[in-house]
Amino acid sequence: AKILAKDTNYAAPIRGPQYHHNKLKFIQLSRVDAYKLLLVIVVEGNLIKNTMVDVQEELTDEQIMNLNILLNSNLNGLTIEEINLEIIRKMKEQAGSHGQVVDLVLNEVAAAIRADDDDLQIYTSGATNIFKYPELSDNQSAQEIISAFEEKQQLSELVTQTLAKEDNTGIQVYIGDETPVQTMRDCSVVTATYELGDGMKGTIGIIGPKRMDYAHVLKSMKRLQTELDQMFHKNDRKVE
Repeated sequence: AKILAKDTNYAAPIRGPQYHHNKLKFIQLSRVDAYKLLLVIVVEGNLIKNTMVDVQEELTDEQIMNLNILLNSNLNGLTIEEINLEIIRKMKEQAGSHGQVVDLVLNEVAAAIRADDDDLQIYTSGATNIFKYPELSDNQSAQEIISAFEEKQQLSELVTQTLAKEDNTGIQVYIGDETPVQTMRDCSVVTATYELGDGMKGTIGIIGPKRMDYAHVLKSMKRLQTELDQMFHKNDRKVE
């Protein structure tokens, strides 16, 4: 964010990489004590989440092993949105008297994945660059833009809309009223999605006046996209 803000003389919000539409890769239940199990959840990107599950019955090693087989055979490769009532019904039927354990595990899986989705990391730099442009430096416009950078909620709406476009791996330009964030209707906003592989995606943004130097902004964003690709060995794409 600091590099982009300095290079362009505009404001730069960046969303850190997150696992978009997480798919389950592996689930493991292990005994901690008679009525407590350790649940390990692995999602794409090899992100590992651990949590404790309290059960109402003492399970044998064989029963725990069978539950692990049941959970993995039914849930591997699915997102939380794809785990529908039919899948849950089938799993609980197969689990028999241990259906409550399946319920507990599914609740923890959903909580773990959604907690990651809700943990929106947005980094900003260059907000005060707005004051360099007369059309944005009047009290109301500047105050709204600075407020958006400080509170970050409106920036989260911007990056969420960018990431919601599944086929969006290029650069999007919003001018004036086209901008998804109402408080930035006097601005131009340029966003790009970067992808680090295995489901990790984030957003790069530049916010400036409508008369921004688009050619320079696009060049800066393409260069950053390429450097991220090369850093994570995604591909050998070169900057044009």
